[in-house]
Amino acid sequence: MDTYNPQIEPNKEKWLKASEYDRIDSVREFHENSDEDFEDDALSIHTSVHVIVENQLAMGVELIPETIAKLIRQGLDRHEAIHAIGAIISEDIFNIVRGEQSEFSPKRYRKKLEKITAKRWRKGQY
Repeated sequence: MDTYNPQIEPNKEKWLKASEYDRIDSVREFHENSDEDFEDDALSIHTSVHVIVENQLAMGVELIPETIAKLIRQGLDRHEAIHAIGAIISEDIFNIVRGEQSEFSPKRYRKKLEKITAKRWRKGQY
């Protein structure tokens, strides 16, 4: 698998052919070599969420490519746009873990994707 860089869209075919372990490892390696400072547990979660978003992009999951493109047009770089979508996913996962939601709702996810903008993301309103 090629070296991962969140600013550059990975080749979809190569990404999907790679094992999940290789995807996670390449994203982790990028972040370990970046200026970002993570605790080990936080890095593992961050890496996993990156991989989830990249998987959805590579598979063309409804609204994901369009949302990334919209956020980039609005001034986010690709890495920030991945974080914005990842925050939406993470919020739902944490709500399920805390018992505030019983299951993942694709309908709610789509609504949040439609609503997110670069301006809202920068204000922490996603």
